[in-house]
Amino acid sequence: MRPRPVLLLPLALGAAVLACQAAPVNLSAADVAAIRAATQRFVENANPRRDSANAALYTENAVLMPPNQPAVSARPAILAWLQAFPAMTDFNLTSDDVDGRGDLAYQRGTYTLAIAAAGRTPAMTDHGKYLAVWRKQADGSWLMSVDTFNSDVPLPTR
Repeated sequence: MRPRPVLLLPLALGAAVLACQAAPVNLSAADVAAIRAATQRFVENANPRRDSANAALYTENAVLMPPNQPAVSARPAILAWLQAFPAMTDFNLTSDDVDGRGDLAYQRGTYTLAIAAAGRTPAMTDHGKYLAVWRKQADGSWLMSVDTFNSDVPLPTR
């Protein structure tokens, strides 16, 4: 049975329209610099516990995916998670890669942190990796829409 030409015409036109659409452009050097600057602000806000400022670096409906915990959805819940995180005495992020297209970018890197001793809890250091997805906003700024990290430190054995 041969396909009817009438049905093929809309499919061919639809394929032609999709093929003619401009591909998203690569990130500009300014976009990469803006994401790296926002990452640096995150680091600068972390030790002095400017949690509200760090929560503002996430989109309203962002998702934070910390290790060994459920995902944390939306900026108010992310703020609460940041506020509950133990005080750090040293925190740093190293951005290894920023890339993307159009208004969507990813960032891959590593982190180091030290958590202060509190009561009977000893001080702790950690290091690991992170991956963040960034979205360009209407005002040209970049905010995280997905953020995840996990430790390189082996779990203790019993």
